[in-house]
Amino acid sequence: MKRLFQLLILGSITVLASCKSGNGKYDATGTFEANEVIVSSELSGKILSFSVEEGMMLAKDTVVGTVDAANITLQKEQVEASVAALSEKTADVSPAVRLLENQLAVQQSQLNNLLHEQARVQNLLKQDAATGKQLDDITAQVDVARKNLTVTQQQINVQKNNVATQNRSILSEGKPLQKRVAQLDEQLKKANIINPVGGTVITKYAEPGEITATGKALYKIADLSTMMLRAYITGSQLSQIKLGQAVKVLVDDGADKYREIPGTISWISDKAEFTPKTIQTKDERANLVYATKIKVKNDGYLKIGMYGEVKF
Repeated sequence: MKRLFQLLILGSITVLASCKSGNGKYDATGTFEANEVIVSSELSGKILSFSVEEGMMLAKDTVVGTVDAANITLQKEQVEASVAALSEKTADVSPAVRLLENQLAVQQSQLNNLLHEQARVQNLLKQDAATGKQLDDITAQVDVARKNLTVTQQQINVQKNNVATQNRSILSEGKPLQKRVAQLDEQLKKANIINPVGGTVITKYAEPGEITATGKALYKIADLSTMMLRAYITGSQLSQIKLGQAVKVLVDDGADKYREIPGTISWISDKAEFTPKTIQTKDERANLVYATKIKVKNDGYLKIGMYGEVKF
């Protein structure tokens, strides 16, 4: 009877130990992680403002700080002044053209007089009151006057073309300068530190007043509303799971309890790796395991690095 009592006590202790450790209740184990994003500045300079604190919830596209961009502002003003100065370099063709047009008007008046005189000589010649030489002389003068008119008109056209070509050459410098202004505007936008994803600030690396550089980490943020349990399975378990499969995730809930959370397998590695030292598998003798990721909705209790177990 005493021997039977001792066996019952030993069996009870074994069962309690098994329940406490959870052995036999899971198919894989792992730790929780989140998709972390390290945010950095797109511009080098002094941090003027930086309203980020660890644990803070940030919405996507929120402006969380600014970097000093006074140098870029000055460059933009300088380029804009160069663009404005281009119009002052252009030539005004109006005075030269006006002078030639006045000359053209005088020549036209002279031609009109000569034509009138030519007509009068022709009438006199019909009445034998003028000679043929007089008509030839006046005709030659009319021809010269017409040629002078043509030359003056050509001078006006040449003057306009030359000035227009010169002005186009000067104004063509404006397009590259305007592109430069657009580039500087784009750089000025980068002076704002914009949060790229919604989530919780995990780590803060910088403070206002510090000098930052392009690509230097300012803070780390992660969306903790959904966590990923990275668990490892053996080769024999690989054929038992598939993407999108619903599973049960177990996490500690006090000393001897487990909280059960639904999860979904979102990724299965296609390459085997040696079992990490901190990971337990169902088959402790397995040397090679496959990593999996199980998506779990976080109710606020899950933390990065927390231990979890999976039951398929």
